[in-house]
Amino acid sequence: MQVKLDVKPRDFQKIPEKMRKKLQAKYESALFRVAQIGISIITDRTARGVGYKGGTFKPYTEKYAVFRAKKGRDTRPNLFYSGKMLGSITSRADSKQAEIFFSKATESAKASGNNKKRPFFGFNRDEKKRLSRAFERFIK
Repeated sequence: MQVKLDVKPRDFQKIPEKMRKKLQAKYESALFRVAQIGISIITDRTARGVGYKGGTFKPYTEKYAVFRAKKGRDTRPNLFYSGKMLGSITSRADSKQAEIFFSKATESAKASGNNKKRPFFGFNRDEKKRLSRAFERFIK
């Protein structure tokens, strides 16, 4: 699973070489920082039990809620049990895009299943605006 953050314009060829290298490096740094903010948005929102499409997560099944309660865990859905899934969210960036993804295949598979029932891995319109404003600040 991954989320991509793209930047436009992508055509740096029309910019003189010296300026282009500086601008590309600035874009890469800005995109990486924006991706880090994106990770924070996802993890903070998920910890509150809220999906990116709005509203709180669907309740856990009764059986799973009982299991969590016996283990001393919160029964309010927040997709946090061991911390491995949300802890494996990472990012990478180049001068054109940033990607937010899961670093481990097992955690990515777990996230994919969770995301079908309780959509958490993505951004709503307001969050995208927030990321866009952050990008603009970082490239200035």
